[in-house]
Formats: sequence, C-alpha cells, structure tokens
Amino acid sequence: MVSAGNSGPAASPARARLRLIMSTSSPSGEDLYTPLVPELRSLAQRGVQRTYRKNAVLINEGEAGDSLFVLLKGSVKVFAMDESGREITYGTVHAGDYFGEMSLDGGPRSASVMTLEPCICAVLSRTDVSEHLAKEPEFAINLVVQVIRRARSATETARNMALLDVYGRLISLLEERRSEVPEGSPAVLESITHQDIANRVGASREMVSRLLKDLEKGGYIELGIRRITLLKKLPSRW
Repeated sequence: MVSAGNSGPAASPARARLRLIMSTSSPSGEDLYTPLVPELRSLAQRGVQRTYRKNAVLINEGEAGDSLFVLLKGSVKVFAMDESGREITYGTVHAGDYFGEMSLDGGPRSASVMTLEPCICAVLSRTDVSEHLAKEPEFAINLVVQVIRRARSATETARNMALLDVYGRLISLLEERRSEVPEGSPAVLESITHQDIANRVGASREMVSRLLKDLEKGGYIELGIRRITLLKKLPSRW
C-alpha cells in the first residue's frame, strides 16, 4: 500500500497535504478526479490519494475505523466470511463511487472490502467528511441516499438467503446481472466465474457448476471462460 505524492523530509505535513489536495492526477499522470460527478470530486480532493495492489484488504469486518474511500480507479468487492472460511459477496464497487460510509457513526465495520484489481483511492477521515458536510451540506443527501441504497441491497440479499433455495438465488443473480447489460445488446456476462457466483449466492462452487451445466443443457445459457451468455428467459423453477 503506497501513498501517492509523498514529500521529502523537509516538507511539513501541512504542505504535503496541500500538495495532495491540489493534485488531480495519479502517479502515472492520469486524471482521476475530473470524471467524478462534481459533488464527489470536491469530496475526493480533500482526501489522501493511495494506491493498492490487487487482492489488498482495505477494510476488515468488525474492526473499528472511520475512513471513507472514494474509488478513483479499479474495483473492489464487499464481502463477509464465516469462521469456516466460507465467503458471501454482497456486491462490487467501481471507480466513481465510494465506500466505508457505514462506519462514520463510530461503530465497527459491517463488512470487509478487497481490491479486485490495482486500485487508487482518495481516503478521508471522519473529520474530513464532517468538514466537507459543513462546507457543502447538500452532500448529506447524497450520503443518505447511498446508505439507503446499500441497506436496501443488504436487505434483498438477506431476503433471498432466507426465502430462496440455491437455484432461486442463482436465477436472481443472473437476472440482476442481465439488467446491467444495455437494452438491445447480447446478454453476455463478462468476468464472472463459478466461484464468484458461489460467493454471491452462498453455495458451493460444485453446486453452482452443476446448476449452470443443467441450464446450458436446457439451452438457456452458454458457458465460456469467465463468461456466461444468457440465451433466453431463465425458468423460475427447475
């Protein structure tokens, strides 16, 4: 984990922080702030820019923490793991969004977060966020909407786990991913593995593979390497 924009020994912390706030590019010179929506751009520019390697754990479930991360480049997964090591994935966050807001109340982290590829984040403390809200109070609405959206997603995940069997959860996930494909385009789900699906639906990879093979035999999907093509409407019951 490397902080971008490190200053020399003679530079004061305040001067180093000012340089970070004024910078709008990554170490490679790529502009990472301009693509953000204006209200998120001004928040991100208050933070310290940090780079992370692939598979770096940024947040551990249950730990104390008050940092908010604005994801400038890359993608991360939000997940939990039980004592036996079984993982359940809640979702993926992509560049242009932020995460970690659930701990701004001072409570423990509600989930873990790991990078899926090399990432660059602007990291802010609770004080940074409070100062931003004082200066731009309209951002509070954005923050509330974000919390509601993620709470609704967590509720839906819990509902599916409680009321649907593995096949039902699989169909729900595939249909959810189908909705991400632009209308009129082939329903090709890229960068998805059987293990990814198993982590999302709370089942073993072997069970997921068997169900997908059955759907392929029925002509509903076509399986490829890290790719699933949805050929027609999936049956709600098998």
